[in-house]
Amino acid sequence: MTTEELDTNEKRAFLEWRRNLARLQENEELVLTPFEKNLDIWRQLWRVLERSDLLVMVVDSRNPLFYRCPDLEEIDEHKRTLLLVNKADLLPLSVRRKWADYFKEHDILYLFWSAKAATAVLEGKKLSSQTMEESDTDLDTKIYGREELLVRLQGEAEYIVSQKGTSAAGEEHESSSDSALVRPKRVVVGFVGYPNVGKSSTINALVGEKKTGVTSTPGKTKHFQTLIISEELMLCDCPGLVFPSFSSSRHEMVACGVLPIDRMTKHRGAIQVVANRVPRNILEQVYKITLPKPKAYEEASRPPTAAELLMAYCTSRGHVSHAGLPDETRAARQILKDYIDGKIPHFELPPGEIDDETDAEDNSDLEGSSTAAADQSDDGASDEDDEEINRAEPNISHALNDLASFDMNGQMTKGSTKKKKKEASHKHHRKPQRKKDRSWRVGNDGADGSGVIRVVQKPAVNLAASTLAS
Repeated sequence: MTTEELDTNEKRAFLEWRRNLARLQENEELVLTPFEKNLDIWRQLWRVLERSDLLVMVVDSRNPLFYRCPDLEEIDEHKRTLLLVNKADLLPLSVRRKWADYFKEHDILYLFWSAKAATAVLEGKKLSSQTMEESDTDLDTKIYGREELLVRLQGEAEYIVSQKGTSAAGEEHESSSDSALVRPKRVVVGFVGYPNVGKSSTINALVGEKKTGVTSTPGKTKHFQTLIISEELMLCDCPGLVFPSFSSSRHEMVACGVLPIDRMTKHRGAIQVVANRVPRNILEQVYKITLPKPKAYEEASRPPTAAELLMAYCTSRGHVSHAGLPDETRAARQILKDYIDGKIPHFELPPGEIDDETDAEDNSDLEGSSTAAADQSDDGASDEDDEEINRAEPNISHALNDLASFDMNGQMTKGSTKKKKKEASHKHHRKPQRKKDRSWRVGNDGADGSGVIRVVQKPAVNLAASTLAS
């Protein structure tokens, strides 16, 4: 196949794939998130997949399933994908253990890793967190160092190559024992993933020096590059790709750092994602602010709205726009950057963890209520009727209490406004106006409502007498 034929086939396949996505979006009425539409960027991914023996998918430890792309794991049956969970030092040990159990249950090859911690060790800096020391004894939750990760990657890649050689030799009816012992000259490990998950930082930490550009803006790496670590290991870095998804939203992608923060036009949607994920007390502790409490007719556990969070942040920091209004755009960008960098602690639990806990609480509540009903079975009929009424209408009583509190709040607010109005009349002192003298006006005796006209007649002058006197 020539170069022109390969280029034509790639364009045709890419256009057909995009048409199928558009057809799904139209017929099934699904919302498709923004994804990479540049064919050259996808070609970089294809070249990395062709060269690599082991494919390493770098994900963020705070939400690994959001950054994972299962479709890449099914491209080649002779290649295996390793999930490198970056920024693992931001997770508590108990949360790492839950994710380790989830990965083992679903047969996912994974490793916990922190590019920031590895870079700090290379530079001779002291680590402030104690997560590295806590997980040294448990291999499932251990955060690997630079040397340990390189050894593990090389071993996994050599095992895959040896298995591939064994299967090829079996098809050709040759001895599998000799081919299994043959070690490849150099294995290639490819790094792929979403933008801004730490691929370039991982490459620099593994190489030991800065070979790729690192920035908080997604899409810094434009072309794939190969880096030789030793005579037996070579790394291949791929540009960050935004894969199409029907499950996530655009605001969620901005909050997770996949889409650039500086280019967002609607900031309240992304801030609402942060407010829904981070508890109220943590936001108040991190920023030293006081968020408005839920009202009497609202749920006490509701998250703060985006407007409340932005207003409290702008008030505490003094961010004001040219028009004298709170500068919400500036505040939103700073909050999102703190959220991505880890200044605001947050993480997602594996699927089913929260549901199991709530189910256990519901079951315990049901058991307690059944035992209490059995103990009170000897009471009078009137007591049983009252209990049945109270149990049958818990929502009505709760709603009545909310309405009563709402009316009391309304009356209190009305009384306070009246007092404020009365006090305001004493505060505002107006200058006394002088009454105008309108006594010169002539009254209308007829009182018919018509205007009154005053007629002034001048005295007549005798012209003949004046001529004789002269």
